[in-house]
Amino acid sequence: MSVKPYVLTDRGIFRYEQVTYPMEERGLQFGDGVYEVVRLYNGIYVWLREHLDRLYRSAAAIRLSVPFGCEELIEQLEELRRLNDVQEDAILYLQMTRGSFPRNHAFPAENRPNLYAYIQPMARKTEEMTHGVRTILTKDVRWEYCYIKSLNLLPNVLAKQEAVERGAFEAILHRDGVVTEGSSSNIFLVKNETVYTHPATARILNGIVRTKVKQFCAELGIPFVEEAFSTNDLAEADELFLTSTTSAIIPIIQVDETVIRSGAPGAVTKALQAAYRQATQRETQNI
Repeated sequence: MSVKPYVLTDRGIFRYEQVTYPMEERGLQFGDGVYEVVRLYNGIYVWLREHLDRLYRSAAAIRLSVPFGCEELIEQLEELRRLNDVQEDAILYLQMTRGSFPRNHAFPAENRPNLYAYIQPMARKTEEMTHGVRTILTKDVRWEYCYIKSLNLLPNVLAKQEAVERGAFEAILHRDGVVTEGSSSNIFLVKNETVYTHPATARILNGIVRTKVKQFCAELGIPFVEEAFSTNDLAEADELFLTSTTSAIIPIIQVDETVIRSGAPGAVTKALQAAYRQATQRETQNI
């Protein structure tokens, strides 16, 4: 999955091999920055504005100034897509840091952020979406401001690696037995045809697909409850599923050694997957 040849930076669009940053880069040295990942289907951005709105919220939360206004940034990202002649399914990765300065914990006096964005082909996870995935449980040891999509992802990386080493797709995180989210996803429980998920507090990242699931539930008449549930509740669930920009909506059929119900995707999850497909088709057709 090679990166497309053109990259957007705060200084303009350049070839990938031309984009370099000094070692004294605050994203590298402190994780002092934020990021976004946006899905493209058939070469078209899906919910781009919602992702950028979250980028600006994350930046404001860490007192970081975005070098582009939102409309200008959208124009630049559309130009990036055109220059790269993106026709396939892909992702946009966009990262912004507080810049390149001599190492000092305090903010630099000068406001000169670094920004770059690139596009990378990425196929849909059709196998996982169709058949479901295995997950594991692990403690949530992250900081208190998980609503910020920051570069400080080491706990997420370690949780994901633990899942990979145990032959699972995702790690479900919990604090004192209360499920928060996945290492790179939001987690949902279905019981008696009602969808439950952790409230959008500072303890989780309010995923874009998470917000769309809430919308789909309203449209389909499926009760949606933003209420935390416990690790013990997982075994009693009728269905479980996860959501993220790269994964869309994927059924969870096993947690550790516990198989969820029949070990097959459930009716509510399938209905929400169908709503997701319809919504993304509308997005890519109404450009």
